[in-house]
Amino acid sequence: MAKYLQTTSVGSFPKPPELMAARARFRRGEISREQLQQAEEAATKKVMDLQEELGIDIFVHGEMERGDMVAYFAENWQGFSESLPVRSYGNRYYHKPIVEGTVALGDAAGLTVASWQKAAQLTARPVKGMLTGPYTICDWSFNAYYPDRRSLVLDLAHLVHEEAVALEKAGARYIQIDEPALSTRPEELDLAIEAMAIVTEGLTAKTISHICYGDFDTILPGLFELPVDQLDLEAANQNYALLDLLARHPWPQNKELALGVVDVHTHRIESVDEVKAGIRRALEIVPLNNLLIDPDCGLKTRTWDEATEKLRVMAQAVQAVREEEGLE
Repeated sequence: MAKYLQTTSVGSFPKPPELMAARARFRRGEISREQLQQAEEAATKKVMDLQEELGIDIFVHGEMERGDMVAYFAENWQGFSESLPVRSYGNRYYHKPIVEGTVALGDAAGLTVASWQKAAQLTARPVKGMLTGPYTICDWSFNAYYPDRRSLVLDLAHLVHEEAVALEKAGARYIQIDEPALSTRPEELDLAIEAMAIVTEGLTAKTISHICYGDFDTILPGLFELPVDQLDLEAANQNYALLDLLARHPWPQNKELALGVVDVHTHRIESVDEVKAGIRRALEIVPLNNLLIDPDCGLKTRTWDEATEKLRVMAQAVQAVREEEGLE
């Protein structure tokens, strides 16, 4: 694994056509759940093989068993029911969870462990454990039970903590807790920080939080107080305007930055030179030892070929910078 400018991905990958077909057949009752799981595992291996081919340093398993990042947990935990489809963006919809009782793990303790273990067995590289944060689960759900948002967020934080502990016990050295909703209500940043402190309490694995497409100007420098080891932030989508915001504040020495350098919401494939320029701009703000490189967000909105080429360009740009700086 490289020592400098390590590469990774944010989490989700596009589901290969053969898995999409299997999911459709499962919904029609044409195949069993076991057969669907076999298709998910085959797709996961495809994700792992691609990262191996490209020389990625820290792997993700691609989330082939998940539909939506919030609904996946709500479908398996107690206290939730399902709404009719709600538009997330564009023509994409998900079943927004409804909180109708006290949230609990129920029989789903260690929900993410099996998929992480199967992926980790496919590579010698580290594989991130992937969780959705309590603040985002609350924000992307209808609350029909708890008296206020804080009560729900903190109860959810204890569940996510238990899931993180299970991943760590299984051997995960990196645990990512996604909080894309964190910047939507700047007045609740303290609540999100309080909840994350519950999630990460006592963990020895490296902890990461991905926050994407937000109004970072409203939550900096307070965002630096989020109790994780690494902040994973998008930059390419806004032509690296994020770096101008970050430059206004000293980068905290106890935090890593995973910088998004390819835009996952466009079909266009960036050039190696574009990505190299973004990395070099970041190195003016963030120390070399604190900087990692990845896409802006999860890749599931792209086609398989687009995701592959975006990752390939990212890996080539990072390798070029390493060589130019004598970092090998």
